[in-house]
Amino acid sequence: MPKIPAPDATIIPLTDFLAAKFPAPIDMPDLDKAGPGRFYNRELSWLGFNWRVVQEAENPRVPLLERLRFLSISADNLDEFYTVRVAGLRELAQAGNTTPAADGLSPAEQLVLINEDARNLMMTQQRVLVDLMTEMDAQNIMLERLADLTPDDIAHLEDVFLNQVFAVLSPLAIDPAHPFPFIPNTGYALALQLERSRDKRPLQALLPVPAQIDRFVSLPADDGCLRYLPLEDLLVLNIPNLFPGYKLKSHFEFRVLRDSDLEVEDEAEDLVREFEVALKRRRRGEVVRLTHSAGAPEKLKSVIMAELGVQERDVIEIDGMIGIDDLSELVTDARPDLLWPSFTPRIPERVTDHDGDMFTAIRQKDMLLHHPYETFDMVVRFLNQAARDPQVVAIKQTLYRTSRDSPIVEALCEAAEDGKSVTALVELKARFDEAANIRQSRRLERAGAHVVYGFIDLKTHAKISTVVRREGNQLVTYTHYGTGNYHPITARIYTDLSLFTCDQKLGRDATKVFNYLSGYAQPEHLDNLAISPTTLKARLLELIAAEADHAKNGKPAEIWAKMNSIVDDEVIDALYAASGAGVKISLVIRGICGLRPGVVGLSENIRVKSIVGRFLEHSRIVCFGNGYGLPHKKARVFMSSADWMGRNLNRRVETLVEIENPTVKAQITSQIMAANLADVAQSWIMSPDGSFVREPLPEGQFAFSAHRFFMENPSLSGRGSAGASDVPVLTHTED
Repeated sequence: MPKIPAPDATIIPLTDFLAAKFPAPIDMPDLDKAGPGRFYNRELSWLGFNWRVVQEAENPRVPLLERLRFLSISADNLDEFYTVRVAGLRELAQAGNTTPAADGLSPAEQLVLINEDARNLMMTQQRVLVDLMTEMDAQNIMLERLADLTPDDIAHLEDVFLNQVFAVLSPLAIDPAHPFPFIPNTGYALALQLERSRDKRPLQALLPVPAQIDRFVSLPADDGCLRYLPLEDLLVLNIPNLFPGYKLKSHFEFRVLRDSDLEVEDEAEDLVREFEVALKRRRRGEVVRLTHSAGAPEKLKSVIMAELGVQERDVIEIDGMIGIDDLSELVTDARPDLLWPSFTPRIPERVTDHDGDMFTAIRQKDMLLHHPYETFDMVVRFLNQAARDPQVVAIKQTLYRTSRDSPIVEALCEAAEDGKSVTALVELKARFDEAANIRQSRRLERAGAHVVYGFIDLKTHAKISTVVRREGNQLVTYTHYGTGNYHPITARIYTDLSLFTCDQKLGRDATKVFNYLSGYAQPEHLDNLAISPTTLKARLLELIAAEADHAKNGKPAEIWAKMNSIVDDEVIDALYAASGAGVKISLVIRGICGLRPGVVGLSENIRVKSIVGRFLEHSRIVCFGNGYGLPHKKARVFMSSADWMGRNLNRRVETLVEIENPTVKAQITSQIMAANLADVAQSWIMSPDGSFVREPLPEGQFAFSAHRFFMENPSLSGRGSAGASDVPVLTHTED
């Protein structure tokens, strides 16, 4: 059997890792297996994921500055959780809604549990930050405070303040003549208690910390040393320059999070204009969380709370740093020894064999690229070549999220300006990217592209691109299906799949989906594709039930699936039923999991793991043994844009693509999924109570890392003339 090379260790058969991963099921006699207790709360599960991110910041096997990055990410994640999920639950609770979630908890009950867990998480973030700062000091990276400054530092900071900061500041008095200013979402400010020198007259004031300036100011340092001062400390140092004649008596820092959900009128005639208005409304959403530094004067704090309309339950005192998501600024390339080793994504050999010609490479056979290990530049090249190829007559493209200066949009504009037929589906409802997508749609329209916005009541989350090319007397459709966004920046760290094919059935399916998006007519007779909200969920339930039938008939029965989240109750119940029938189910779920694995009488045959590491797991895959077990050449294999959540299956346009090419199927089952299931180094195992524990490292053995494996081994379907015989895979079982 082929074996996966374990660098600096003995060679270990992949099957050894796959053999004994199903822990003994746990009896939970108090659990109502037919009631809501069979589900785990989605909000608490999400918080559990963010706990894993924080704990990765404590992982000594992770480089120091990457650990700081994990801490920053955890803070940014928690902010978004509050502005969207917690904000929505608050609205329901305030409206008196007591409708329980699938797990039986009402909105008010969920908020109590969230508040307790999130507060503990924030306190843990501060503790981890102190530990990291201690380690950074030892590495000559220092975050100084005012008491640490030397005369040379102060002279340097005077110049920085006058030339780089002063002009952007807006000091604001708080009195009847000066209405309380608007503090936007994630807005950060200093609340000041001042006293006039000549007559001791008090003054309350605010000093917003400008988001347009870096949070950390560089200080003079000797060679090899990096020193920084928080911007808020620079502002405190210069209060006399901002409020001449006043003396600072006390101050505290505070930060605001606002409801960022977006409401759009269902009957909006001009969808773009309606979204522009809605984005302005979002800026003034209700405050859902106020964090402030320790030691805030009660009188001044009460004024701030009253002006912001904040209740005590929504206020969190932080004994440490406010806004630690900004710590990402300190992750500097100046210390490569404290970062992950550099990694350059591969160019597929087959593309190189054909001198970079994507169309020739795809014509040879289907090609599946695994990002970021294979470069996302191939997707950009595909569209750039289409834009410049005189034989290309039409391009159709979905855009959910993309970068600000998107090379994808640039290629589409070039094609439209060249006279090609270009249709772009721009999803305006991509949360927090609405404004960027409005700008992109305007740009595409100016270039002559036909821009459509899909449906008012459905998000278009599918990732599809088609290029129609005239070859001889035929029109050939080249199609790209993806599991991730057309975003070259996030593609550097998100693990996703890109399928390139000129299979005409898959091309016709894609064209029918585009016709659905632009003309509302539901597609019929799709060959290899299921889509939500019409057929995808039904197809999944049908495939799960078929696997259960194989188990009942004594055939090998197995399901492997990988995604970000699973919370849909019907799908979970179908998996429970399949487990009861004897189907072995292995799930790799990065984030939210509402399913309880390993419960006697409910889910004995289900295991769940989460992988948190250098790259963000984002690809969606599902494999069914089809009566042969896994991996097997007769298995049914799918890639998807959809997680198994109600929003994806019922309220979005998503794709589920069946893979029929034998090499691509082998790549997904025997390479991608097998390595994910074999991972030990970055894996967490889910318990029936919803908690995750880090998978224990095998004593005295090499801890297999899926990320490292993919970085060091090329994808099966991208091999060229060198052949694929030397690519490590888990071989298919025999018939």
